[in-house]
Amino acid sequence: MRDGALTRITALVRQDVRLLLRDPAPLVVRTVMPLLIMGFMQPLFRAALRAGGEAADANGAEQGVPGMAVMFLFFLVNVVGFAMFREHGWNTWDRLRASTARPVELLAARIVVPLAAAVLQLAVIFGAGGALFDLRVTGSYLALVVVALPLALCVVMVGMALVALCRTISQLSVIANLLALVFAGLGGALTPQSAMPDWAEPFAPAVPSYWAMRGFNEVILRGGGVADVLLPAGVLCAFTAGLTVVTLVFFRADHRKLSWS
Repeated sequence: MRDGALTRITALVRQDVRLLLRDPAPLVVRTVMPLLIMGFMQPLFRAALRAGGEAADANGAEQGVPGMAVMFLFFLVNVVGFAMFREHGWNTWDRLRASTARPVELLAARIVVPLAAAVLQLAVIFGAGGALFDLRVTGSYLALVVVALPLALCVVMVGMALVALCRTISQLSVIANLLALVFAGLGGALTPQSAMPDWAEPFAPAVPSYWAMRGFNEVILRGGGVADVLLPAGVLCAFTAGLTVVTLVFFRADHRKLSWS
């Protein structure tokens, strides 16, 4: 039974990989755009970090690279939703339901490729941030990974939860874009957390981007190691668990979704 489930999930993942390779432009744009914006914003981030006392010799990349990486990662939520809604637009969802694949397998298969894309996007942005903008990581690179992996999974599960809750692709797209901007603002991706307005501080811990930025800042600015980011990583895992519960509770394979078509 387990081998059969794995075979079915693998087949669906291969199809998603083929579709991604056929049109990689969205992934490329989401990876290149934060680097382009970083080129314009680095002086502002440098001034904000120095004014806030985060680092006297900060060059701005310490805020800009993780901030833009986190912000644009949440735009991946749209891609997760599109991958599910396109099956309804192509009228292939009923065929999938009629196959031997169970609903939980259909969900699991749709997580793999976006998760890999999210991890790749983060890796490229951080790598390019070091090469192009002189990002200096004073702490453990392993600690960065400990934060990045649950962040990537959390983003994917935001998308899956919206798939379960939204009936139309328009609803999902609007909510996903709104969440990406709200998370960027409250999470400290657009400005150092020390410079956030007073009214935003009580709400900031309620969004996953805040904990991602807190973990990245701990490593990049304060030289933290794995032990120092266990709390942010754990909170991101808790967000992921909650979103998984929402997905499993509200997702119905027989609910018709309305795509663009």
